[in-house]
Amino acid sequence: MASNPPAVCCTIGVRHDGEPAGKMVKVANKHDAYLATPPAGKEHKGAGILFIPDVIGIWQNSKLLADQFAANGYLTLLLDVFNGDPVPLNRPADFNIMAWLANGSDGKTPHTKEVVDPIVVEGIKTLKEEYGISKIGAVGYCFGAKYVVRHYKDGINVGYVAHPSFVEEDELAAITGPFAISAAETDSIFPAEKRHKSEEILQKTGQPYQINLFSGVEHGFAVRCDPSVKVQRFAKEQAFLQAVSWFNEYLV
Repeated sequence: MASNPPAVCCTIGVRHDGEPAGKMVKVANKHDAYLATPPAGKEHKGAGILFIPDVIGIWQNSKLLADQFAANGYLTLLLDVFNGDPVPLNRPADFNIMAWLANGSDGKTPHTKEVVDPIVVEGIKTLKEEYGISKIGAVGYCFGAKYVVRHYKDGINVGYVAHPSFVEEDELAAITGPFAISAAETDSIFPAEKRHKSEEILQKTGQPYQINLFSGVEHGFAVRCDPSVKVQRFAKEQAFLQAVSWFNEYLV
């Protein structure tokens, strides 16, 4: 693997302050999504972002991030890839995230690639056909990173991920467009050896790539950091700026 499977650290974090400005919509008349729209006159014509979240799904922090991408000119579609069964924030230490991935909270709703892949494809199709997006950037946090990597073949042009999990080496090797990563200094899911291996793989793809490493933070910082802690807030803000700069350079 280019990154390890998710763990309990993927569910821990702090809820951020703010009032989401987007709206809930449906994808393919069945999947929930959050749509963040750029202000009039700000939009990048024909360019938009597919947002594939961490296991907390569509919630306060992911909505605010989607709004930030929209404020920078990108119509942003934040997908519910969990069929209404995300992981609530701050699970106890004994929470079995692998059992949840395999079977869902009810034992009947798996969150495997066989289930998630078609939702992502529907999201790409919706951006193109319903919202007129011809150039698609994709962001993936933690869990979502795997599905950014997997779906270049379905229409993703440029990718950005933060603290990725579950990415296979062959999936990363198959990307067909620019790809950027924000990584945490302390991260058992994407430790130094996985980061270095990912660099080797990306070099061989021949695609533009960037890997930024942020000190003083842990897995999940780009979504669930404690903004009252200066080093965490700085890293989160810089990771977001990395993503926007990446799309500004390679998507528009």
